Amino acid sequence: MNIQTALNYANNKLKRCNIRSFNLDSEILMSKILKENRIQVLLNLNKELETDEIIEFDNLIEQRSKGKPIAYLIGYKHFWKSKFFIDKNVLIPRPDTEIIVEQALFLSRHKSKLNILDVGIGSGCILFSILNERKDFYGTGIDKNEKSLKVCKINAFNLGVDKRVKFFKTDIDNFSYGKYDLIISNPPYINTLDLKYLEKDIVKFEPKIALDGGIEGTSEIRKVIDKSSELIKKNGKLILEIGHNQKNKVSNMLKKRGFYIFKTLKDYAKNDRCIISTKL
Repeated sequence: MNIQTALNYANNKLKRCNIRSFNLDSEILMSKILKENRIQVLLNLNKELETDEIIEFDNLIEQRSKGKPIAYLIGYKHFWKSKFFIDKNVLIPRPDTEIIVEQALFLSRHKSKLNILDVGIGSGCILFSILNERKDFYGTGIDKNEKSLKVCKINAFNLGVDKRVKFFKTDIDNFSYGKYDLIISNPPYINTLDLKYLEKDIVKFEPKIALDGGIEGTSEIRKVIDKSSELIKKNGKLILEIGHNQKNKVSNMLKKRGFYIFKTLKDYAKNDRCIISTKL
């Protein structure tokens, strides 16, 4: 069997299973098998595949047909300007979350030696993207998931920021180390009852702990705000990712804890996605 035949088979199978990006996904998975970029794969469609390559490719296509995300199948995801190691223990980085990085860099453009806290650090994509751009900044990442922190440490080493970041396995409620110029967080903010309505790629495969924000969707956000009011320096910035319908509720929480709403930003779909506040 050559590459073209294998891709045709994969495309048909994924299409039948309602995988919208079937063509691209097949090519990405073939690239993984052959350890070549997609251009090289498409330039060599007549190349015959080895038996073990066919078996491995078929296995990946079978998993993708059941909804397993591409990022988990290939083991990485591009975010901002870097490639991050990803596995089933961490949320897959989304382009909309790059808004946090963009705003953090803008707000700190004239600053030096800032101390940053990332609450629920996950893969480390937000914090490490900032540290890569600001070589004299330092970071602290907390997460209550031990397996998530292992992924995070791999990314810190791979991206060369491991000497400028500390990690703690803890819930934000029990964290009291240090004072911070900037606190960032993409906390779980999906209403528990709404989890079942998410796309199957998300609800079946991504860690529920990183998605479930409680009955009202704001229980974890509230924890982050309450503790951040103690951990942040005066005039420090808190940047939070929020659900599309949580702007008013989260704004009120922030005001009650002594924060001034500096800015609210929308994502690429024009939904409210990020609140930036300043500690008064």
